[in-house]
Amino acid sequence: MSFTKEIVNFSGLSNSDIKTKLAELNIPLTTEEALKIQNNMLGRAPSLAELILFSIQGSEHCSYKSSRNHLKQFTTEGPDVVLGAKEDAGVIAVATDNDSHRWCVVMSHESHNHPSQIVPYEGAATGVGGNVRDVLCMGAEVIACTDSFRFGDIKNNKTKW
Repeated sequence: MSFTKEIVNFSGLSNSDIKTKLAELNIPLTTEEALKIQNNMLGRAPSLAELILFSIQGSEHCSYKSSRNHLKQFTTEGPDVVLGAKEDAGVIAVATDNDSHRWCVVMSHESHNHPSQIVPYEGAATGVGGNVRDVLCMGAEVIACTDSFRFGDIKNNKTKW
Protein backbone atom coordinates (compact mmCIF):
# COMPACT_ATOMS: atom_id res chain seq x y z
CA MET A 1 0.00 0.00 0.00
CA SER A 2 1.33 3.41 -0.95
CA PHE A 3 0.47 6.70 0.71
CA THR A 4 0.91 10.09 -0.86
CA LYS A 5 1.30 13.28 1.10
CA GLU A 6 -0.95 16.01 -0.29
CA ILE A 7 0.74 19.40 -0.10
CA VAL A 8 -1.39 22.55 -0.01
CA ASN A 9 0.66 25.48 -1.27
CA PHE A 10 -0.81 28.96 -0.84
CA SER A 11 2.08 30.77 -2.55
CA GLY A 12 0.91 32.96 -5.40
CA LEU A 13 -2.78 32.57 -4.52
CA SER A 14 -4.98 35.57 -3.80
CA ASN A 15 -6.76 35.79 -0.45
CA SER A 16 -9.99 34.92 -2.24
CA ASP A 17 -8.40 31.82 -3.82
CA ILE A 18 -6.97 30.73 -0.46
CA LYS A 19 -10.39 31.12 1.15
CA THR A 20 -11.96 29.04 -1.64
CA LYS A 21 -9.26 26.35 -1.33
CA LEU A 22 -9.76 26.10 2.43
CA ALA A 23 -13.54 25.79 1.95
CA GLU A 24 -13.07 23.05 -0.68
CA LEU A 25 -10.88 21.12 1.75
CA ASN A 26 -13.31 21.81 4.61
CA ILE A 27 -10.50 23.36 6.67
CA PRO A 28 -11.91 25.97 9.10
CA LEU A 29 -8.92 28.31 9.03
CA THR A 30 -8.88 31.95 8.01
CA THR A 31 -6.72 33.11 5.12
CA GLU A 32 -4.46 34.87 7.63
CA GLU A 33 -4.07 31.69 9.69
CA ALA A 34 -3.23 29.59 6.62
CA LEU A 35 -0.59 32.08 5.49
CA LYS A 36 0.88 32.29 9.01
CA ILE A 37 1.17 28.49 9.15
CA GLN A 38 2.93 28.34 5.78
CA ASN A 39 5.13 31.43 5.98
CA ASN A 40 5.90 31.92 9.68
CA MET A 41 5.40 28.64 11.49
CA LEU A 42 6.52 25.97 9.02
CA GLY A 43 8.45 28.01 6.48
CA ARG A 44 7.10 25.73 3.74
CA ALA A 45 3.83 24.62 2.21
CA PRO A 46 1.87 22.51 4.72
CA SER A 47 0.50 19.06 4.08
CA LEU A 48 -3.24 18.51 4.23
CA ALA A 49 -2.77 16.54 7.47
CA GLU A 50 -0.87 19.46 9.02
CA LEU A 51 -3.62 21.90 8.05
CA ILE A 52 -6.21 19.63 9.65
CA LEU A 53 -4.15 19.41 12.85
CA PHE A 54 -3.62 23.18 12.99
CA SER A 55 -7.34 23.75 12.46
CA ILE A 56 -8.18 21.39 15.33
CA GLN A 57 -5.65 23.07 17.64
CA GLY A 58 -7.08 26.45 16.68
CA SER A 59 -10.69 25.42 17.15
CA GLU A 60 -12.86 27.12 19.77
CA HIS A 61 -12.94 23.86 21.71
CA CYS A 62 -9.16 23.67 21.98
CA SER A 63 -8.05 27.29 21.95
CA TYR A 64 -11.00 29.43 23.09
CA LYS A 65 -10.53 31.52 19.95
CA SER A 66 -13.66 33.63 20.42
CA SER A 67 -13.60 33.54 24.24
CA ARG A 68 -9.95 34.47 24.82
CA ASN A 69 -10.52 38.23 24.67
CA HIS A 70 -13.34 38.00 27.21
CA LEU A 71 -11.28 35.80 29.54
CA LYS A 72 -8.43 38.36 29.50
CA GLN A 73 -10.73 40.79 31.31
CA PHE A 74 -10.54 38.72 34.51
CA THR A 75 -7.95 39.68 37.12
CA THR A 76 -5.33 36.97 37.48
CA GLU A 77 -3.38 38.52 40.35
CA GLY A 78 -4.44 40.19 43.58
CA PRO A 79 -4.77 39.69 47.33
CA ASP A 80 -7.88 37.50 47.02
CA VAL A 81 -6.86 35.69 43.83
CA VAL A 82 -5.59 32.27 44.83
CA LEU A 83 -5.27 31.14 41.22
CA GLY A 84 -6.14 33.33 38.28
CA ALA A 85 -8.26 31.83 35.54
CA LYS A 86 -5.88 30.57 32.87
CA GLU A 87 -5.81 26.92 31.86
CA ASP A 88 -8.02 25.62 34.66
CA ALA A 89 -10.63 27.10 36.95
CA GLY A 90 -10.05 30.38 38.75
CA VAL A 91 -9.92 30.37 42.56
CA ILE A 92 -10.96 33.44 44.57
CA ALA A 93 -10.73 33.70 48.39
CA VAL A 94 -13.99 35.02 49.86
CA ALA A 95 -13.54 34.50 53.61
CA THR A 96 -11.09 33.40 56.30
CA ASP A 97 -12.31 31.46 59.33
CA ASN A 98 -11.05 31.65 62.93
CA ASP A 99 -8.42 28.98 62.20
CA SER A 100 -7.01 31.10 59.34
CA HIS A 101 -8.36 28.74 56.70
CA ARG A 102 -9.35 30.56 53.55
CA TRP A 103 -12.68 29.72 52.00
CA CYS A 104 -12.73 30.08 48.25
CA VAL A 105 -15.02 30.10 45.28
CA VAL A 106 -13.86 28.18 42.22
CA MET A 107 -15.22 29.20 38.83
CA SER A 108 -14.81 27.41 35.54
CA HIS A 109 -15.57 28.19 31.92
CA GLU A 110 -15.89 25.56 29.23
CA SER A 111 -16.49 26.15 25.56
CA HIS A 112 -18.24 23.43 23.65
CA ASN A 113 -19.79 25.47 20.89
CA HIS A 114 -18.83 23.14 18.06
CA PRO A 115 -19.64 19.81 19.80
CA SER A 116 -22.93 21.31 20.97
CA GLN A 117 -23.72 22.46 17.45
CA ILE A 118 -23.14 18.97 16.01
CA VAL A 119 -24.85 16.96 18.78
CA PRO A 120 -26.55 19.41 21.15
CA TYR A 121 -27.16 17.29 24.24
CA GLU A 122 -23.97 15.22 24.10
CA GLY A 123 -21.87 18.30 23.29
CA ALA A 124 -23.35 20.19 26.23
CA ALA A 125 -22.74 17.17 28.47
CA THR A 126 -19.02 17.27 27.69
CA GLY A 127 -19.09 20.97 28.60
CA VAL A 128 -20.62 20.19 31.99
CA GLY A 129 -18.05 17.43 32.49
CA GLY A 130 -15.23 19.87 31.75
CA ASN A 131 -16.55 22.39 34.26
CA VAL A 132 -16.92 19.74 36.97
CA ARG A 133 -13.42 18.37 36.22
CA ASP A 134 -11.83 21.84 36.42
CA VAL A 135 -13.45 22.59 39.79
CA LEU A 136 -12.56 19.18 41.24
CA CYS A 137 -8.93 19.38 40.11
CA MET A 138 -8.61 22.60 42.14
CA GLY A 139 -9.53 20.58 45.23
CA ALA A 140 -12.97 22.14 45.52
CA GLU A 141 -16.38 20.59 45.95
CA VAL A 142 -18.88 21.15 43.17
CA ILE A 143 -22.04 22.61 44.68
CA ALA A 144 -23.66 24.04 41.55
CA CYS A 145 -23.41 24.17 37.79
CA THR A 146 -24.85 27.49 36.74
CA ASP A 147 -23.74 27.25 33.14
CA SER A 148 -26.32 28.61 30.77
CA PHE A 149 -26.81 25.98 28.11
CA ARG A 150 -27.96 26.87 24.65
CA PHE A 151 -29.05 23.88 22.66
CA GLY A 152 -30.13 25.81 19.58
CA ASP A 153 -33.24 27.35 18.11
CA ILE A 154 -36.31 26.17 20.02
CA LYS A 155 -38.24 26.12 16.72
CA ASN A 156 -35.85 23.56 15.23
CA ASN A 157 -37.19 20.02 15.76
CA LYS A 158 -33.67 18.65 16.33
CA THR A 159 -33.07 20.97 19.29
CA LYS A 160 -36.64 21.46 20.49
CA TRP A 161 -36.80 18.57 22.94
